[in-house]
Amino acid sequence: MDLLIFDLDGTLIDSQRDLAEAVNATRAGMGMAPLELATIAKYVGNGAPVLVRRALGETASDEDVNRALAFFLDYYWNHLLVHTVLYDGVRDALEAFHGRNIGMAVLTNKPIRFSEAIVDGLGLRKYFFRVYGGNSFDSKKPDPYGIHRLMEERGAAPSRTLMIGDSAIDIKTARNAGVKACGVTYGFQPETLIAEPPDILVNHMARLIPIVLR
Repeated sequence: MDLLIFDLDGTLIDSQRDLAEAVNATRAGMGMAPLELATIAKYVGNGAPVLVRRALGETASDEDVNRALAFFLDYYWNHLLVHTVLYDGVRDALEAFHGRNIGMAVLTNKPIRFSEAIVDGLGLRKYFFRVYGGNSFDSKKPDPYGIHRLMEERGAAPSRTLMIGDSAIDIKTARNAGVKACGVTYGFQPETLIAEPPDILVNHMARLIPIVLR
């Protein structure tokens, strides 16, 4: 492969607890009871506005959602790396790919300033030639624009590009872009990979090393 494109939450980083605490702080501010971590994890993947709307429920007004979103973004910005860590094997895999000069990038629906702050805070910047977030373009995943942009920047062909993620959104993005997809089973939404099966499935990021390098 000439280009590896990684999702962030649930793929490279375990951010469930920080996201859950931000969501529940937001709900508390709206006079609502907390949600279970596993429930919140299922709401992640389509960007912060969708996460907050899902967390408030279908009956929430647009005004309430906008007010809650502003609170959530402020709270989460100040608690990005309290509990968030890399999944086991991620740094080893990135180091192995980096050592072979394989191009790597992050494509996530998380807002770009949060994504870049986490990448920098966890010491990952050297591995990625680009980090794109949910507001880097006019559209988010599963729109293929981000993958097409990265392939153009790197000069990589679709046949030499792999998208790695933990949810059906990532697999759909790969399919829409005409590239291969790798799913990880340890992330936030592995159950969604049943309906959108990837070309490759791994339960640990280190498992990807021999697949890519062989």
